[in-house]
Amino acid sequence: MKKLLLLISSSLLLTLLLSCNNKKLTEVVEVPLPTVQEKITVGVPDDVKAIEGSFQLEKLPYSYDALAPNISAISLEMHYSKHYLTYTNNLNKAVAGTPLENLTIEEVLAKLDINDANTRNNAGGYYNHTLYWQIMAPKAGGVPTDILAEAITTDFGSFENFVTLFKDEATKQFGSGWVWLVVDRTGKLQVTSTQNQDNPLMKNALVPGTPILALDVWEHAYYLDYQYKRKNYIDAFFNVINWKKVAENYDNALIKK
Repeated sequence: MKKLLLLISSSLLLTLLLSCNNKKLTEVVEVPLPTVQEKITVGVPDDVKAIEGSFQLEKLPYSYDALAPNISAISLEMHYSKHYLTYTNNLNKAVAGTPLENLTIEEVLAKLDINDANTRNNAGGYYNHTLYWQIMAPKAGGVPTDILAEAITTDFGSFENFVTLFKDEATKQFGSGWVWLVVDRTGKLQVTSTQNQDNPLMKNALVPGTPILALDVWEHAYYLDYQYKRKNYIDAFFNVINWKKVAENYDNALIKK
């Protein structure tokens, strides 16, 4: 038997064994155990504070580990305390001393100059993530009830049709972006998507409306848990949707019509 050893890196040895008799190739990967046990620790959401300004972080209504195994503690902490915090701080800096400074985030999104990439991206990042945290919860998932359930059946044919449409929209979204369930200007539910940190409240929205459910499909939302397997992340998201909160958002959107 012929034995070929290839050194891949200082920590990984790949051994290829080729049998002269049966011509079968066997791959053996040897990865040494770490000499020191590593422990990953996460912080507390309430310890994360934005700089002083018009907008502050939406308080995370659950602990970092509350959505596991669908979303891990390390993923949620990184997403909340790094990405969301950065958008919030940058938004405060962008609107400071401008006519947007004392407006609500919804008013900012409606009035901002689409060509102002800095304000557009950070205002979108702040609003989008704020909604995203709100519509997830531990021990959630399942199906909506009452008025929202009836509306989904009326506008999509069935809840199953809605799930298929939403997942397809999220799967085919090219690059970074968001997928939304919105109440459009006629009061009808629609599924739509946006690039980057845009959302349906902005002037450039293809499907304008009030978002009631949001899914972040930027890689930073899922890569630590699912790597390139976005579809698995999308499936897991439906296990943590807080349909009670989505229903509240739906009711409020109808009131504003």
